Amino acid sequence: MTRQKPVVLFVCVHNAGRSQMAAALLARHAGDRVTIRSAGSEPADQLNPAVVEAMREVGIDIAAEKPKLLTGELAQDADVVITMGCGDTCPVFPGKRYLDWELDDPAGLGLDEVRPIREKIDAKVRALAAEIVP
Repeated sequence: MTRQKPVVLFVCVHNAGRSQMAAALLARHAGDRVTIRSAGSEPADQLNPAVVEAMREVGIDIAAEKPKLLTGELAQDADVVITMGCGDTCPVFPGKRYLDWELDDPAGLGLDEVRPIREKIDAKVRALAAEIVP
């Protein structure tokens, strides 16, 4: 990493599920040792309610979060950009580390179907934190 505190950007299409879960889980595991952002190429109006509930089950309240639009500036400022199904809509800048996490989209799914997605994200986030957090 080029700085003391790495900047991680999680990106998915609607910024209403996967990227929000990943950001909240990284905050839990890395605390203030990393700067965390999330955004979407086509942000939804609100978070997926099943995602909010799935995170509440593990003691993380993301109900106040709002989907945000992905901008070139957000991507340019990040050290690590993690995409989750946003395809070619994520801008690519030289010198950035890009990871693509293949995860099911929780849109339209119920709580029972969102839980395994949350667990997969948590495992990936834990591995990422162990690797990049100073």
